[in-house]
Amino acid sequence: MKHIITAVCLLFFSNIFMTYAWYGHLKNLNNKAWYIAAVLSWCIAFGEYMIQVPANRIGHETLSIGQLKIMQEVITLSVFVPFAVFYMRENLSWNYLWAGFCLLGAVYFVFRG
Repeated sequence: MKHIITAVCLLFFSNIFMTYAWYGHLKNLNNKAWYIAAVLSWCIAFGEYMIQVPANRIGHETLSIGQLKIMQEVITLSVFVPFAVFYMRENLSWNYLWAGFCLLGAVYFVFRG
């Protein structure tokens, strides 16, 4: 269980970096050339990879690749929705809820016996 908790925590933090690298430039660098945004995003993504790679290695000691992937998607959505709503000022829609239900189904099927 220790490996799973460690992996979840590390993946949560790596997702903060990833989400900002992928979407933060849309708010902060929208008046800059795309290649400037790409280079800065790569720099941020380096931090994400430095957390994500050990997280997956630790998690894989207990979980399968499929379980790691579905867990990653749940974490991604749980980081992305607050980022989209509070940082990017996007409207919260029912689609996020439906996506969450779909992921719950994926969690059920990948983690069941």
